[in-house]
Amino acid sequence: MSWRDRSRRNRGNQWRRVIRKIVIYGVLILGSFILLIPIFWMISTSLKPFEQTLIFPPRWIPDIIKWDNYSETFTYLPFWLYYRNSIIVTISAVIGQVISASLVAFSFARLRARGRDFFFFLMLSTMMIPIYVRIIPLYIIFKQLHWLNTFKPLIVPYWFGGAAFNIFLLRQFFRTIPIEIDESAKIDGCGTFRTYWQFILPLSKPALAAVIIFSFMFHWNDFFGPLIYMSSTDKFTLPLGLMGFKDMYYTPIWNLLMAGSIMALLPCVLVFFFTQRYFVQGITLTGLKR
Repeated sequence: MSWRDRSRRNRGNQWRRVIRKIVIYGVLILGSFILLIPIFWMISTSLKPFEQTLIFPPRWIPDIIKWDNYSETFTYLPFWLYYRNSIIVTISAVIGQVISASLVAFSFARLRARGRDFFFFLMLSTMMIPIYVRIIPLYIIFKQLHWLNTFKPLIVPYWFGGAAFNIFLLRQFFRTIPIEIDESAKIDGCGTFRTYWQFILPLSKPALAAVIIFSFMFHWNDFFGPLIYMSSTDKFTLPLGLMGFKDMYYTPIWNLLMAGSIMALLPCVLVFFFTQRYFVQGITLTGLKR
């Protein structure tokens, strides 16, 4: 093969790579645009007067921009109260879920015990049980404990187990950490809990960040739990409180509802923004095994 043929082939390969990149990035940009359409519609509706939210054909850019819709959400409903309730429930549940899930995952990944793998797969099988199957027994238990209309049903259970998926995620990551670290810590006089706390957890920041994000998203956006266990409006969280943006005919007040939804979305965006680097590492490295 002459140098001209090789040069022609190299140019052909370069063009194919360029075209492939153009197609991939074009598909990604198009997909991102499609996913951003609902967000843009939320922002547009949140800035409209109520009369413009119901017109057809819809207007993407409002004629009159009403920034007052955001301040009106705090006067129409006790929005700060719902925000505070969501913060209390979410932070308390996330802390308990991370601690309990990491402890259980550490036991499954680092400790040797008879039947360990059997109980691990038994724990994983609970992921196939829908929450709707357990909701009646849980409601009866919480009623007998006098926990209804309190935050306890939304917080306390997550301090005992931490959810099967989070345990699986952390256990898979813990197994990528060399076992020699445990042996060195044991030689230096560290017990099991100290090894877990001072060595394994600091090395597991990516997986912990992934668990924190998943837990935060679940508890912050949880609608079903507060709907079942809460009866007083002063105990409502944000997802449940957003139902209150209705008029006397139970028609949603769309501009206030969208403004409240955007403000409820902001903490999720901020949490992901500050932990996305660890989040991607945690998801990527979890499937690896030493």
